Amino acid sequence: MPVVSKYKMLNRLTLIGISLDAMRIHGGNGFTTEYPVERYYRDAPLMIIGEGTSEIQKMVIGRALMRG
Repeated sequence: MPVVSKYKMLNRLTLIGISLDAMRIHGGNGFTTEYPVERYYRDAPLMIIGEGTSEIQKMVIGRALMRG
């Protein structure tokens, strides 16, 4: 379980960073709905809520480490 939490946290941070970079690369076109980049950037924060916040994932990891 803590391994899953670790990767959930890592994947979310990666998704947010990549979608932000894609928005920057596309410039003004990244904000239009003509390109899927806008949707990725818009949906990235929803992944944080759906998978559990980073604080919850950190608690899961911490509890597993305390158990040994």
